[in-house]
Amino acid sequence: MTETHALEAAEFWEARYRDGGPVWSGRPNALLVRETEELTPGAALDLGCGEGGDAVWLASRGWRVTGVDISRTALERAAGHAAEAGVADRTTWERHVLGETFPGGTYDLVNAQFLQSPVPLDQQTVLRRAADAVAPGGTLLIVLHAGWPSWQTEPPFPARFPTLAEVPEQLALPEGEWSVVAQETVRSPHTSPDGVQGHRDNHVWHFRRR
Repeated sequence: MTETHALEAAEFWEARYRDGGPVWSGRPNALLVRETEELTPGAALDLGCGEGGDAVWLASRGWRVTGVDISRTALERAAGHAAEAGVADRTTWERHVLGETFPGGTYDLVNAQFLQSPVPLDQQTVLRRAADAVAPGGTLLIVLHAGWPSWQTEPPFPARFPTLAEVPEQLALPEGEWSVVAQETVRSPHTSPDGVQGHRDNHVWHFRRR
């Protein structure tokens, strides 16, 4: 990512949170819950944490969570939500322009939910670094939109959605070092801002490092 693109991304996401008001629903992503609720808590990294929905949920279940986002406003709100939930002591918040900088250390869970953006994002580099950050025996969970919602007749911006096979190919995980726990497309109900009922397909990749 060039310096210009990094600045563009930072400005876009900061304005998204600063000018758009709170977007936190108070709920974690459903696919995160499904894929991790049986895991033994340890150290977790939540990439693109936004206002902290996933990170706070993980911390409430005993994980020590590092939440990462490009927006300072989002991180401030996430810290506030963690304090309100009584898990501030189990959460750390770091600002990173993913694709340029990345948290240090290794983690028992690296969570990457919907790392897709209308502004430049080197998704492949970010996901490869995410895999590198998984400790032995740890979990890499990636969830990405597979397409627009069923009610979206005119896409709001140009976007390319990965196929289910593409992400494993791009990650190029060393053979014999990883196992695939789940690799599937999940269809979920999705309602438009105007109340139109529909659905949206999401791809799920759950890898375990041996």
